[in-house]
Amino acid sequence: MDDTVNYRKNLTVQYCFPGNSASCRKEVRSGPGNILLFIVLSCVSVCTVFLNLLVIISISHFKQLHTPTNLLILSLAVADLLVGMFVMPVKIMQLRDSCWYLGETACSVSLVINGSSMGASLYSLVLIAVDRYIAVSDPLLYSTRITVSKTSLFISLGWSLGLLFIIIYLYLNDHLLPSQIISRCYGECVVSVKHSWVIVDLVLCFLAPCSVILILYSIIFIAARRQAKAVRAVTDASKRHGSANSSETKAAKTLGIVIFVYLACFIPYYISSLSVESVTTSLMVYTVFVWVICLNSSVNPLIYAIFYPWFRTSVKFIVTCRIFKFSSSRFNLLPARF
Repeated sequence: MDDTVNYRKNLTVQYCFPGNSASCRKEVRSGPGNILLFIVLSCVSVCTVFLNLLVIISISHFKQLHTPTNLLILSLAVADLLVGMFVMPVKIMQLRDSCWYLGETACSVSLVINGSSMGASLYSLVLIAVDRYIAVSDPLLYSTRITVSKTSLFISLGWSLGLLFIIIYLYLNDHLLPSQIISRCYGECVVSVKHSWVIVDLVLCFLAPCSVILILYSIIFIAARRQAKAVRAVTDASKRHGSANSSETKAAKTLGIVIFVYLACFIPYYISSLSVESVTTSLMVYTVFVWVICLNSSVNPLIYAIFYPWFRTSVKFIVTCRIFKFSSSRFNLLPARF
């Protein structure tokens, strides 16, 4: 009984627009637990924006980092920046009192930004896997096969396809145009996705990219082990054995982190979406699992950038404002080897 009373105190029913008779009722979530949750989620959003901004500034500013691989990391960081800057704050706002105050047009725009940014993030992950696969399988011809111009083209194509897919996806589910959105009351921005399109989304946005990443990274790992064995065969075992084992261990750890984070963030959402006839964004379970997916945008810069030595060096230049010095864009971030 006491728990029920406390819950009702923490969940006060009000109206989104008190002066409008068609206004939705809002559920104001208060209490120490909810306040702590909002603070934590806000910190996650700020950290996501900050980390990805560091990656974007580093790669954009320093000419030494203008390589095909780093362009892919830049694309990933831009997509994740949009998640942290637009998607997460909107989710926090809706979680706070369940109301939408920005109008139907903004509702449609937010859905497009949400879907296209997450889609671009996934596509960038796939391109990074393809890039690393070519670099390992054909290192001698890598520089001729993978160029900055070709990479830029594929990045542009990926963003365009992601945007096109989310527009079609929302249009066919009657959530793209303001005239299509049917709300039960004024002050609502809820998406209900048909089960058939849940299957399409599962195949195109999870199974396909996940399979590509798993297969390519498995091949990369096998190739790395093969190369390590070749090094041991032609060098002094006493001097090189430790280095080779270290390379294998590092490759295994990187592979494990990439696969684990990717699967851990997306599997819960798709399992839950298959268990219902239609996915509705008003469901609390949907909110939780979407936040888990958003966390992938916070972890991505840690996996693909912070583990790179050049990133740690560039952050020092940025934090100390040395990037404002004349010709700072030509600084050598890795004097020993790059």
